[in-house]
Amino acid sequence: MPSLRDIKKRIASIKSTGKITKAMKMVSAAKLRKTQNAMTQARPYAQKIKEILSNISSGVEEGAHPLLTAREIKKIEVLVITSDRGLCGAFNTNVLKKAVLFIKEQEKNGIEVSITTIGKKARDHFKRRKIPIRQSVVDITSSPNIYDKAKDIALGIIELYSNGTIDASSVVFNEFKNVVTQIPTAANMLPIEKIGTEEQSQPKDFIFEPTELEILNDLLPKYVEIQIFRAILESRTSEEAARMVAMENATKNTNELIDKLTLQYNKARQASITAELMDIVGGAAAIEA
Repeated sequence: MPSLRDIKKRIASIKSTGKITKAMKMVSAAKLRKTQNAMTQARPYAQKIKEILSNISSGVEEGAHPLLTAREIKKIEVLVITSDRGLCGAFNTNVLKKAVLFIKEQEKNGIEVSITTIGKKARDHFKRRKIPIRQSVVDITSSPNIYDKAKDIALGIIELYSNGTIDASSVVFNEFKNVVTQIPTAANMLPIEKIGTEEQSQPKDFIFEPTELEILNDLLPKYVEIQIFRAILESRTSEEAARMVAMENATKNTNELIDKLTLQYNKARQASITAELMDIVGGAAAIEA
């Protein structure tokens, strides 16, 4: 049985841990408000560019632009987004499981896979399993301009697709639903599919100014950039939400553990006092005898 000193030291240690987890929860809560606001502002922009692309793509011919041209898929680029830090529950585990399943499904169909990772957790995961990584980007969420980073990644993937190195590209990330729910999602990026309802997909007679090709050259890469940018923001918001919940649960666990150890300490202290009293009573009885 541990001594009173050992129990007391353990209680003090757990109290210190509880203070840290509580502070981390408060920090994550503050960051969550900031990142959720950025994500909420980006969603309407992403939706609007999707609507514009839907209208324009319905008015152009098949093969009007390389990014709209689907071909037989022999090689695919998979962009996997995780966090750089841990202590966020099952956030990274869930998205990595989704990525591995998606990659295995592609390989099962005879498709070669190349990987781009965002976040140290994804990079380390695939390195440990000796899976080749084409490109690795870390500390992107701490960058003052995330969009520029997303743009650089998008341009690299677009170049690979345009020169025929890859035939498709997808992104795997955690989509934010609410504070307690983040959904691992695999979304197609390239080739860009014609989007919209059956009515929207009917051919339309557009007049392009300056030219159809120039507009598509500007709009289609922008759409890919926005997709990656939005996925990063969704992942970042999901990470802070998951970390806040994880730290809240950790704080509750420390409080429960402190209560149990305090009870154990009081019982041990009571037993020690009782033993001392018994020794005194026994000594007194021996003297009287």
